[in-house]
Amino acid sequence: MISTADFKRGLTIELDGDVFQIVDFQHVKPGKGGAFVRTKLRNIRSGNVFDRTFRAGERMEMARIERKSMQYLYRAGSDYVLMDLDTYDQLPLDASRFGDAVKYLKEGMEVSVVMHDDSVIAVELPDTVDLQVSETDPGLRGDTASGGSKPATLESGAVVDVPLFINRGDVVRVDTRSGQYVSRVSTG
Repeated sequence: MISTADFKRGLTIELDGDVFQIVDFQHVKPGKGGAFVRTKLRNIRSGNVFDRTFRAGERMEMARIERKSMQYLYRAGSDYVLMDLDTYDQLPLDASRFGDAVKYLKEGMEVSVVMHDDSVIAVELPDTVDLQVSETDPGLRGDTASGGSKPATLESGAVVDVPLFINRGDVVRVDTRSGQYVSRVSTG
């Protein structure tokens, strides 16, 4: 059990049968009435962030989560097969464990599997991934980085907006949290 006095960013707690990570918090002592703690919590399973207020000194369970590095091997039907890098055991997971990040999975990619009570609650990809553009309209001579943007389909099937100078076959870096183009990656 932990108290609101023990809160810190990144701490995981159990509430209403679910696991949450503290994104931000603020202790508030109003002129009259009891003190309270205003928090921003992120649901580990869904990724949703919401505000919640606790009374000062309120107690709750601390969630014990474990992160394990695994490698994405291949897709088998609706499952995505991961391999434990220590034991080489294979673990099939459905797409819901990945959330929106499933669009950026690439064979051989290393991911972080978040576990609570020996069950997988989430899979976290690296913050950025490098993927090849498999389909986009051709770039035009004279297009610059400050110009507009166009949609591009990546090798993983994800569609992102890229600058006009990006061509089919280019490798681009994409932020897996926002789905935004970051930069072109030079190959060679």
